Amino acid sequence: MMTPATHNPTTPQEKIDALEVNYKHILGFVPDRIHSRIALGIQTAPEMTEGIEHLRAQLLEPQALDLKTSQLMAFGMLLMNLSQAAENHAVAALRAGATVQELQAVAGIAFVFRGIPAINLSGDAIAGALKKIETLKD
Repeated sequence: MMTPATHNPTTPQEKIDALEVNYKHILGFVPDRIHSRIALGIQTAPEMTEGIEHLRAQLLEPQALDLKTSQLMAFGMLLMNLSQAAENHAVAALRAGATVQELQAVAGIAFVFRGIPAINLSGDAIAGALKKIETLKD
């Protein structure tokens, strides 16, 4: 779950940094698309942006599920939607202790319901996630 800031962020940059803490914790980095969305949101609609980010963190890290399970589920759901964001959730799942075999098993389930496009995307997403994991080790 999102860690509360040690102080109440007041500047736009402090607010952005506070909202990005969760991504850094789970992914080890903040995807460019997410950073752009948060930065723009803090400038134009800060209450909405903060609300969305807090709700997103709460829903993606429910108390009833461990982080690995919720990230494996997100990975599979994003494969079903043919979303490139599947790669980031594969990174999060691996960082939470998932194995490549578990990611592949989720991809197989997505294949049953979405077909070749989902399994094709899974190969790119898993390969990309492994590359990002290696980069984070450096």
